[in-house]
Amino acid sequence: MPIVVKVEKCTGCETCLSSCPFDAIIMKEGKAFINEYCNFCKTCISVCPEGAIIETEESSQRQATSIQIKDYKDVLVFAEQREGKAAPVSFELLGAGRRLADELGAKLLAVLLGADESEAKELIKWGADRVYLCSDNRFQKFNDDSCSEALTKIINEQKPSIVLAGATPIGRSFIPRVAARLRTGLTADCTSLEIDKESKNLLQVRPAFGGNIMATILCPDYRPQMATVRPRVMKKGTYDGNRTGEIITVQFDEITSRTRVIDTVKEVSGVSVNLHEAEFIVAGGRGAGGEKGFKLIEELAQALGGVIGASRAAVDEGWISYSHQVGQTGKTVNPKIYIACGISGAVQHLVGMQSSDIIIAINKNPEAPIFNVATYGIVGDLFEIVPLLTRKIRELRNL
Repeated sequence: MPIVVKVEKCTGCETCLSSCPFDAIIMKEGKAFINEYCNFCKTCISVCPEGAIIETEESSQRQATSIQIKDYKDVLVFAEQREGKAAPVSFELLGAGRRLADELGAKLLAVLLGADESEAKELIKWGADRVYLCSDNRFQKFNDDSCSEALTKIINEQKPSIVLAGATPIGRSFIPRVAARLRTGLTADCTSLEIDKESKNLLQVRPAFGGNIMATILCPDYRPQMATVRPRVMKKGTYDGNRTGEIITVQFDEITSRTRVIDTVKEVSGVSVNLHEAEFIVAGGRGAGGEKGFKLIEELAQALGGVIGASRAAVDEGWISYSHQVGQTGKTVNPKIYIACGISGAVQHLVGMQSSDIIIAINKNPEAPIFNVATYGIVGDLFEIVPLLTRKIRELRNL
């Protein structure tokens, strides 16, 4: 622990307790102690009247850590499967992983649990160099305990420098357990992944403080560097039907689980809005003004053969249901064309749609942040522009 209390100097005055913003200082038998919640802000050092709290030398610890880091290489992707088929987010992660691996001069590994060899071959065609496959029936239905133990064992054996997984309900459920077992860091819901040119560390970018800023997070002293990525944020890689790679069959004889999955029940929804797979999305924000504005947006979406999206502001106003919401607290989409009507472009919304192939922004405010990410921008009233677009598209499509 870099911050420690010299017990012989501590008088138990408790001055340090109120200074710690992380509640990382506790009292035991009249003496202060630093626990695992310490974030090394060093505030307690300056307030201790006895000088009992000090920062220790980390040179030997860091040297040992740097030696261990040299043993870690390659990029590993956890390929999630559902009903024996690799989930779409797995191919998106392979695209990001392939780019990172090429930049590091490393291999791209994938772990596939509960599927067959044909799915493993698909992962190779999407960019994986080596796939660790376990077709054991125990993994066909997702279980936190067994998946955590299996992935941890593979990581400990292969020592990848980077581990990526989808920020899906499955990934969010068990990847934190894996990170805890490995005693390393985890950055959730990343929107961008890059390699630092000098240190070769993974730069993990994600929204922070309610989406008001974009934070770049590093894990320089521990390995592997772990991150989860929301579906539809990353682009799929290039599919090569002739690509070959290595498939390694693995078995886990000693895996134990405290729970057993008896059955899985799919949620049945009365409303089906397939934003994830839509090629054309027309989205409305606060500038739509209400149901009248969304009626125009719906007509444009129908003319394009697309679906309706919305910002959180429009959903909160009750103009459209939550199933249409795009953004940090909604769905992440990646259509060919995304038309933003009356959406200012708050970072929380941009997180969910900025990877669209083409973004068209319609807004009366020329300073709206949405224009910073738009491929094409139209400064004007959506109540005038949207009907004109709808009419022209219907003419071109003979509707």
